[in-house]
Amino acid sequence: MKEDSQVIFDRNVVEFVTVAAEYCKFLEQAEGSKRASFMDTALKMLPLLYLKASMLPPCETLGDEAPETYVTEADYEVLRLSLAGIMGERDAYLDVFVEDMKYSDQPVTRYVSEDLADIYQDIKDFIFVFRLGLNKTMHDALAICQENFRLYWGQKLVNTLRALHEARYAQSDDDTDNNEEDNAY
Repeated sequence: MKEDSQVIFDRNVVEFVTVAAEYCKFLEQAEGSKRASFMDTALKMLPLLYLKASMLPPCETLGDEAPETYVTEADYEVLRLSLAGIMGERDAYLDVFVEDMKYSDQPVTRYVSEDLADIYQDIKDFIFVFRLGLNKTMHDALAICQENFRLYWGQKLVNTLRALHEARYAQSDDDTDNNEEDNAY
């Protein structure tokens, strides 16, 4: 294993940081986007984010304290509402990969906007700490982000990808009209 302080300079880490920053920028600038265009970009960006996160070198936290967080509850809510506005009636989807599903007769409803905002929150906090440029905190932020990917947002990402794929490519009469309008450019 690489020396702890050198992990943050690994090529795979640098590539993940680049893709993660692009993901955050994409969501921050999404307000006012057409749904079809937004989904097209998300359907390209999410698999890349997943790939880059899965290629991160193993690392563990060095310090006892968690790094600072950047995204406030208000920031999160503004982003989520913006994304919900873009997704409209295509925001909700049924999630089958939930622990609660084992004990329920009812499907569990999730929201693309909430999942994307959850992923954003973790990644934006990571990017914020990484930009501070302090090796130890950068390393710890990477270890936490990697752990959260394994336990939390990696599964959200693939579930959301499935929902976005369905929303973008499933054809119904009202979607055909919207897609033709969005593709007219």
